[in-house]
Amino acid sequence: MTDHVLITGAAGFIGSHLTRRLLDRGWRVTALDNFNDYYDPSLKRSNVALFDREAADGRYRLVEGDIRDEALVEDLFSGHHDTDWGSFDGVVHLAARAGVRPSLQQPILYEEVNCIGTLRLLEAARRHGPELFVFGSSSSVYGINEKVPFAEDDPADLPISPYATTKRVGELLCFNYHHLYGLKTPSLRFFTVYGPRQRPEMAIHKFTDLLARGEEIPLFGQGDSQRDYTYIDDIVDGIVAAYDLAPGFEIFNLGGAETTRLSDLVRWLADELAVEPRIQYLPEQPGDVPITYADVSKAERLLGYAPKVPIREGIRRFVAWYRDQYESVPGPA
Repeated sequence: MTDHVLITGAAGFIGSHLTRRLLDRGWRVTALDNFNDYYDPSLKRSNVALFDREAADGRYRLVEGDIRDEALVEDLFSGHHDTDWGSFDGVVHLAARAGVRPSLQQPILYEEVNCIGTLRLLEAARRHGPELFVFGSSSSVYGINEKVPFAEDDPADLPISPYATTKRVGELLCFNYHHLYGLKTPSLRFFTVYGPRQRPEMAIHKFTDLLARGEEIPLFGQGDSQRDYTYIDDIVDGIVAAYDLAPGFEIFNLGGAETTRLSDLVRWLADELAVEPRIQYLPEQPGDVPITYADVSKAERLLGYAPKVPIREGIRRFVAWYRDQYESVPGPA
């Protein structure tokens, strides 16, 4: 079967990797992105340039626009935007205003994009189809969860940042539209995704860049916080498996199923770059959680999900990619 899939946020890190996987399946992709300035838009432009060949073949099209734009969303889902492309067989909704700390400074913007934007897409899917709507959520919805690892049936009603709150709202909206209108709306809780083309402000990319430049690493707290880092290929495996299963409504953790201390992460990156890290210790940040750790047994049981790339291997792959981008970066000792 050859599907036509709408991917929102398709020019970003996860979206561009998912686009490649679906195109390699022989599917058609409509990529929707507004190229906002949360980070350098030229990086997203370089991501979509990877699909020039498929665009020329008529299997990929880029639509520049905002998920809050009601008229644009209506035109896309109704087929009026480009009648030659027809309707969608499924949606993977990844577009969002990202980041915990920035959401504390711009909570209204996060509410508008992540909640109203998601609602506009769900409304359009209700009116025009498709019935399959895969939602990209976040491990941040668990808040300060004292039980580890985090399981999908753990309470998620006390998120501690506006970003986390908007992602939980997105999950609840997906449940609404499944319950009321029969849409298939699996929600996927991503745990700290990394890999080639990762957003530059995220820890692994940011620390690699600082280490390669010989600059100080800012560590909030004492570097004791722990994260479940998940390699991009494993995340894409989970997204595709959820799309193929198309459950009515389910929440799935997609994580690496292991935790890494922040101080260890810096040391391993420094080892791979063959540099000596310089650390600047800073106070803990509001909105940050002390640990994330995914119980992936449900995803394993229902999706066949099994993370394949452990953190040390993932770091090696990331640094190799980074070195390819910046040829002056030294290799390992």
